Amino acid sequence: MKTKTIKKIGFILLGLFFLGISSCNQYATRKYTVHESIVLEDRESFTQDFEIPNEDDENDEAYKEIIENAFKRVSLAPLSTFSIDVDKASYSNIRRMINNGQEIPEDAVKIEEMINYFKYEYKQPLDQHPFAIHTESGSTPWNEETQLVKIGIKGKEIPAESFPASNLVFLIDVSGSMNDINKLPLLKKAFKLLVSQLRAKDKVSVVVYAGAAGVVLKPTSGKNKEKIMESLDNLQAGGSTAGGEGIKLAYKIAEEHYIKNGNNRVILATDGDFNVGVSSDTGMKKLIEEKRASGVFLTCLGFGMGNYKDSKLETLADTGNGNHAYIDTMQEAQRVLGTEFGGTLYTIAKDVKIQVEFNPVKVKAYRLIGYENRLLNDEDFIDDTKDAGELGSGHTVTALYEVIPTGVQSKYLKEVSDLKYSEKNDETEKAKYGDELFTVKFRYKKPKEDRSIEMMHIHKTADEKQISTDFQFAASVAWYGMKLRNSKYIQNENIEDIITLAKDNKGNDEQGYRAEFIRLMNSYDKAE
Repeated sequence: MKTKTIKKIGFILLGLFFLGISSCNQYATRKYTVHESIVLEDRESFTQDFEIPNEDDENDEAYKEIIENAFKRVSLAPLSTFSIDVDKASYSNIRRMINNGQEIPEDAVKIEEMINYFKYEYKQPLDQHPFAIHTESGSTPWNEETQLVKIGIKGKEIPAESFPASNLVFLIDVSGSMNDINKLPLLKKAFKLLVSQLRAKDKVSVVVYAGAAGVVLKPTSGKNKEKIMESLDNLQAGGSTAGGEGIKLAYKIAEEHYIKNGNNRVILATDGDFNVGVSSDTGMKKLIEEKRASGVFLTCLGFGMGNYKDSKLETLADTGNGNHAYIDTMQEAQRVLGTEFGGTLYTIAKDVKIQVEFNPVKVKAYRLIGYENRLLNDEDFIDDTKDAGELGSGHTVTALYEVIPTGVQSKYLKEVSDLKYSEKNDETEKAKYGDELFTVKFRYKKPKEDRSIEMMHIHKTADEKQISTDFQFAASVAWYGMKLRNSKYIQNENIEDIITLAKDNKGNDEQGYRAEFIRLMNSYDKAE
């Protein structure tokens, strides 16, 4: 009898203990300020405990299919047109997989994002344009029959003190899928890095979403950093994911407090696992297209593993005049929201497009390496209604082309019938441009304007000098990306040759990112 009595008392005490926790949780949720038009149906969904990721959990990550660019004949398709891309999410995501000993899905490998993860020594623009165009050409390390062309874009670096006032809305996913230690806890620390750099004239709002969406912090001056950080500290995760509702509310707040000639931006932080309301890639794209007209830009920050939806975040960022980064560590958070703060948040040009025309006297065929999801129709280049990419303060963008010189036979290029009606230039016309390898045309709009401005750069064979370490290092990154994708265009797949090329061309590597790339290649090769 005494044992039963003791057990009853134990159960009563245990019940009181859990009741106390429930009361604390209910008290904690009262700290949130809920937007008047949104009802938080499941308040306890914001106050669940964090869980450590389980390695045995089913992998439900999603990546958009990538169909590798093929060689195109200059005689049939003289123009190559694409939207600029400064997203770097693919590289940090691949790094996470290598460090965790995971197999890398081919569609997770976006070669242009790998190349653009690294900084290159491009000179600042000196004229009225906020960009400078730099070009190089040389031999292809993975195929001795082809040549490699590098096009580099350098955005003007704007001093931090000259940045316009910011109206930022942090849109944070606090659904159940964000419980893991490398999601919401890491997200909070990452956002604090950003908050520490805010000025008094900047203002921040915090919107959260799970089963519903609500306002945690109304617009608050950057001088009140403790208040902003406290609102972040109070966030906890649980419930389903109504991403569409969160986006609508975040844009509503941003529009209500819009700063004319300022930096108006929603910063979405999530694993991308939307499952309530508007959630499909198509539906989310349509929603962002509607909001884009407001003049509010969108930055997407991806976190976590197992259910990371890269395809959805890429779609949102591309459509919302913004950029996309994947944060796997505090080191990456420091890079995206600390070191590269200006480039991440301050857009100097929108709808940026590149069009390259190759000279048929010199080039038989070309292949753009990467940018498969950024290709445009040739007529889109001068169409100012066509959306394209954005560039931030100090951003660099690099694109590589593999080209087959005129007169070279290649197994990658099949023969076609002669064209009957195409215009054939006479020898005089050919001689006129005989020393030109290609011409780069570049279009951009100022952030608040709707008409594009065009720049032009001609690359002549006479201008070619000894290729730079940047050229060689970028080639090594592209080479490794092609190997990860099992590209059919590689003749030499020897990993040691790739590592040697990267090692010999580390150049100025103050932050150690190039050395880290070499270590990653070494470790993944040994694990295979």
